[in-house]
This record gives sequence, structure tokens and C-alpha cells, in this order.
Amino acid sequence: MRKRSSIRLRIALGPAGFWVLAACLAAAGPAGGLAQTSPAPAVLDRVVAVVNNQAILASDLDEEMRLSVLDPSGGGKIDLTPQQALDQLISRTLIRQQIREEDEQAAAPSQDEVQSRLAEIRREVPACIRQNCITDAGWQAFLTAHGLTARRVEAYLRHRLEILGFIERRFRQGISITPQEIETYYKETLLPQYAAGEAVPALDKVAPRIEEILLQKQVNTLFDDWLKNLRKQGDVEVLDPALETPEAAGGAGEGSK
Repeated sequence: MRKRSSIRLRIALGPAGFWVLAACLAAAGPAGGLAQTSPAPAVLDRVVAVVNNQAILASDLDEEMRLSVLDPSGGGKIDLTPQQALDQLISRTLIRQQIREEDEQAAAPSQDEVQSRLAEIRREVPACIRQNCITDAGWQAFLTAHGLTARRVEAYLRHRLEILGFIERRFRQGISITPQEIETYYKETLLPQYAAGEAVPALDKVAPRIEEILLQKQVNTLFDDWLKNLRKQGDVEVLDPALETPEAAGGAGEGSK
């Protein structure tokens, strides 16, 4: 994976790059000359990274940070740093490029799946609970407060579900959990969490949940290794040195993370 710290103008391939190019051309007058009424060109956006010829814009970065409010584990706080947001965008871009190569049609989630996930967010995310997002008025107030739109949130959830479905199909098949592994987790991990005198669930009652936990751990390990390799093989350029992690700036093989 290559990293280039120099900030430079780059019109990358793909819709994002075309949009930047079109915006620049719109500011020009007849025959390509600058419009007489425009005293100076306006900076509409800038490319902060390029992933296999696909541009990531500064506006994408800002939006990723605002969308982090939808993460239930974040407690409703927007606490992503620009570096973390770029890392997520790079990883997601690489994964979605791979999905398009391998399984684009099968990976697409249904509208019902998207709406079901959206309903969970409106009902369960702490920031949504505080603004009563289960009502239409509360949901709209929440979106406005965080600079989001319903269409953008749905697109974000669709991409997330697409990736989760791909991970499930690609990495879960062939993984099996033995009864011994379930029993070991029950004795060594679950039981110590209960205080003396507390009612402890029987193994057969919690075995399905333990199996799911162990399956997910193995899937996560396989996925993490696959993503690291994907990032090493990909052509990722971070164009703004301020967005590089110390490891990336020092020339590490893996991308900003």
C-alpha cells in the first residue's frame, strides 16, 4: 500500500472526482475562460484520500463523523477523530469495492431490512431516545440537530447491512463450535461473572447464545486478517498529512487506522 503525504490537486476517477471537476468547470465562463463576475474561485470540496482510484472527499469525512451519532456503543456522542473517520471510510471503501467484484447483487439488503434497522436506531440509540425519535417530529428534529437527512441515514444503513451480509456469507461458512468449547466458555468466562449466591443459568439454557458468541469471535478474527491483507494490497493514498496516523506517517505498510 502506498501513502503520499503531499497535498495536491487530484481529480480522481469515479463520480466523486467527476463532481469536483464539474463544479470547477461550472465556474468557468465561455470558451473555458473565467467568468467576469467571479472575483475568485470558491473551494467547494477537496480530495483527502484516494482508494484504488476512488476519491474520499473532505465532505465525506465530515459526514462520517456526524453519522457516528447513530452508533449505539458511542452513547450518542460524536467522538470520532478525523483520523478515525478516514480509517473507517478507507476500510469501508475497500470492502465495498471487493463486494462489487465478488457478490454485488446478492449483497444488496432489502428495503425491509433497512427499515427494520432504522426502526431499531430510532428506538434504541441513546441520542434518539433523548429526542423521542420514535415520533416523526422527534426524528426530524434529531436529523436537523446533527446535520443529517433521512435519505443519507438510509444510504448509510444500507451500506452497513451490505457489508455485514457479505461478512456473514464469506467468513461464517465452515466454522463450527464444539460442545467442549461451549462448556469451557461457560465455566471459565460466564460463571465467574456471577456473584456468590446469584442464580446461575444452566448450561443448556445459555449454550445457543455462547455458541453465537464464539462463532462471532472466529468470524471477527478471520475478517480482521482479511481486511489487513486487503489494505496492504490496495492502492491507498492519504493526501493530507494531518489525517495520517503516526504509523502511516512513519511509512508503515498498513493504511491509516
